[in-house]
Amino acid sequence: MALNLSNEGLKNKQAWNEKGYKTWSYDREAVTKETLKNPEWIHFGAGNIFRAFQAALLEELLNKGIEKTGLIAAEGFDYEIIEKMYRPHDNLGIAVTLKASGSIDKAVIGSIVESLTVNPEASADYDRLKKIFRAPSLKMVSFTITEKGYSLTNAAGEIVPPVKADFEAGPLKATSYMGKVSAMLYERFLAGKLPVAMVSMDNCSHNGDKLYAAVSSFAKAWVEAGLCEKEFLDYVNDSSKVSFPWSMIDKITPRPDESVEKMLKGDDISDLEAVITSKNTYVAPFVNAEECQYLVIEDAFPNGKIALDKVGVIYTQRDIVDRVEKMKVCTCLNPLHTALAVYGCLLGYNLISKEMENPLLKKLVERIGYEEGLPVVINPGVLDPKKFIDEVVKLRIPNPFMPDSPWRIATDTSQKVGIRFGETIKAYEAREDLKASDLKMIPLVFAGWLRYLLGVNDAGESFEPSSDPLLDDLRKYVGSIKLGDKDVHEKVSPILSNDKIFGVDLYKVGLGELVEKYFVELLEGPGAVANTLRKYV
Repeated sequence: MALNLSNEGLKNKQAWNEKGYKTWSYDREAVTKETLKNPEWIHFGAGNIFRAFQAALLEELLNKGIEKTGLIAAEGFDYEIIEKMYRPHDNLGIAVTLKASGSIDKAVIGSIVESLTVNPEASADYDRLKKIFRAPSLKMVSFTITEKGYSLTNAAGEIVPPVKADFEAGPLKATSYMGKVSAMLYERFLAGKLPVAMVSMDNCSHNGDKLYAAVSSFAKAWVEAGLCEKEFLDYVNDSSKVSFPWSMIDKITPRPDESVEKMLKGDDISDLEAVITSKNTYVAPFVNAEECQYLVIEDAFPNGKIALDKVGVIYTQRDIVDRVEKMKVCTCLNPLHTALAVYGCLLGYNLISKEMENPLLKKLVERIGYEEGLPVVINPGVLDPKKFIDEVVKLRIPNPFMPDSPWRIATDTSQKVGIRFGETIKAYEAREDLKASDLKMIPLVFAGWLRYLLGVNDAGESFEPSSDPLLDDLRKYVGSIKLGDKDVHEKVSPILSNDKIFGVDLYKVGLGELVEKYFVELLEGPGAVANTLRKYV
């Protein structure tokens, strides 16, 4: 008999258990009733990481009897995720954990008990959202909407038209994402200035500040236009009423993979087909993710907090969150990923995990992490930097079951290198016992990136680099460079001296000439990339 992912299909939990699926032990109907009556946690952004991480954390808390209310999923960008995936499956999902050891955990997640579109034209959903925000029980409003979800401006720094229209129309007529979120917070203000934590869990630095900047901009515009009470801005600015904690999140959750779908179909589960929405979102009834995960949150919750610290989440001070963030982004994970992305594309790899079978690439990231990064990491105390790198190098990146590609990670590299490598360079310059010119592997990554921008792999074949907002501009400088060229200074110096890209002028810190030297060697001809790695790594 086929298994069906629905309330009806989960009445026979034994059938799921016999196929190796963990199912909930709590009374989901009772949890749903309590959530509808006294909601405590609503999350904006109904994507894969939310279903694999936050929903799974609450699932564990419910199974342990620590929490009594479930999650409410709210989607403000792509309503079809809710309409075509959540609701047809009664908000249930399958979480597949892909372990480096080769074992797989499968669980049906039931903690999401309500799903809503943040759509003013769907009056039932929108009215329900208002009711949730007016509930005294609401403790946390969390977000995984990507960094650009908080932006109110375009690349030129101009307020985008939907936001400008919302500034002029007021909270009752908001249609932009952050406008609608701000309008919901206004409902909470009207209900008696009730306290709440607005928690960005997006993978970007100082994420709480980004959320605060967006919400306070709306509050300020509405107050100045006379569209809401002056006290609303005071409420948003009062951290004893509304907090915007910083957080650091880390869990690799690639898009649902065909090999995982095939495995689930082998368990005789029906209706597993993914949906590609009209906004080009790829969503399936299951999510696949790595086992390793981290969530560190500033402990600033004016209405009490969910007991996430009982399931591995770390509540701590803001400065500690900042140190953990810098440890991950500037040293222990993200720089290693970028190095593998650049050289993986050049050497024709389709999977990041496969690259770790190449001793040169493995040694490259080990040297970047342990030798060049670790000496300038400030230990945050709550996580050990060396152990973090150990896990990244030995378990996370080599995990053969994680279908993550160099092409995905190479996206927007120009926006990443300044943080992922530039901060380490600055730290070297700030130390009396170190100097940036001692660095050898980080410049090799920069040279590899220049070679990558040519769109020619190590076999001499053309490829299309991943999307990047500066790609066209950068290729104006390097586009005419050919394999075998030796005189590259005039073409690459405008890039290497650009402190907006690297965080520093690479020539001023003694690295520009070394990057050029490496780059010329990478250009020598087919096979030059592998030869250069062999020579220097």
